Amino acid sequence: MSLPFASRLQNVETSAIRELFKLLGKPGIVSFAGGFPDSAMFDVEGIAQASARALAEEPGALQYGATEGYEPLREQLAAFMATKGVEMAPQGLVVTTGSQQALDLIGKTFIDPGDKVIVEGPTFLATIQCFRLYGADLVSAPVDGEGVRTDELERLIVEHRPKFVYLIPTFGNPSGALLNRERRRRVLELAVRYQTVVVEDDPYGDLYFGDTPPPPSLLALTAEVPGSRDLLVHCGSLSKVLSPGLRVGWMVAPPAVLANAVMCKQFSDAHTSTFAQATAAQYLKSGRMPATLATVRRVYGERATAMGAALQRELGNAITFTQPRGGLFFWAALTGAGGTLADARVFAQRAIAENVAFVPGAPFFATAPDVSTLRLSFATADLAKIEEGVRRLGRALRAG
Repeated sequence: MSLPFASRLQNVETSAIRELFKLLGKPGIVSFAGGFPDSAMFDVEGIAQASARALAEEPGALQYGATEGYEPLREQLAAFMATKGVEMAPQGLVVTTGSQQALDLIGKTFIDPGDKVIVEGPTFLATIQCFRLYGADLVSAPVDGEGVRTDELERLIVEHRPKFVYLIPTFGNPSGALLNRERRRRVLELAVRYQTVVVEDDPYGDLYFGDTPPPPSLLALTAEVPGSRDLLVHCGSLSKVLSPGLRVGWMVAPPAVLANAVMCKQFSDAHTSTFAQATAAQYLKSGRMPATLATVRRVYGERATAMGAALQRELGNAITFTQPRGGLFFWAALTGAGGTLADARVFAQRAIAENVAFVPGAPFFATAPDVSTLRLSFATADLAKIEEGVRRLGRALRAG
């Protein structure tokens, strides 16, 4: 029997990363494939205390709530954004069930079938799938070590007149790239010049290494580019810095965008878990977040340094990459030097045979996939596993 599924399902495929996870049950495998934080970094004690206070002090924590979000959390998130240079009222954001829901709401509220949407090449795989589900015709803007190339971005905006531009400016997934301040201002100037909406996805901005924070977010920089705040949608998340299990994200956007997003959210989940929101609000109120972030930055920074050194030592000129300055990922490319592999898909198969896993980079491109690329995550592997895992990658590269 042929079931009458919606035709839009023909526009998407299952996630290559989720499919890869099916192979990771082998005993002893070292995985650099995941895109999630290390559960050992979660402040379990602080979250437990916050949840207990939510139950004891907030009578609405177990009840239905407003679609826009639990007001104490919206207040805490506005204060959290203020520490990053964004002045806003709590009513200027909507709480979402993770930032992934924010992207889905953007798709629902903006995209008609056939609309052009510009994304980075490469970009977040789930974004490609989400926007294609709503019928978007995706256009890739090239990325280098400093983020999206704004000269090419302007050319593509002029050529395609997109419904919006989607960017991950700070330690992007998968590129790990950090858009410099000059290019950030240029993005906002392009938005105003061509009256083009820009969506800033910022789940990794707090995960910088060392003492120097990244440039201000696009949202923060809108204060320097008149008119740009009316064209910017900002998506944030607590998943990478507190706990993905809480499923707490948020969207900052112009009032008309928020109104339509709230309407669409009412149809999907009515509201994000009130208990999760109350717990997150209590956690932010407790003042534990700065110490948590300091620990996470230190540990991930050490792991990133170790992985970079190991890749250079074990793979040499057979691979090229930019050392990440934050986030969770290395983005690398095989060079084929000395007759070594140049196809990361074949390399991934050999790596699995050596009990180590990563994600080939081709699925992260909406158009013109680069099969030499790969993504490696250092977040969930300790230093010993990073050393061993990269040694296995070296063996896999020399195999065959």
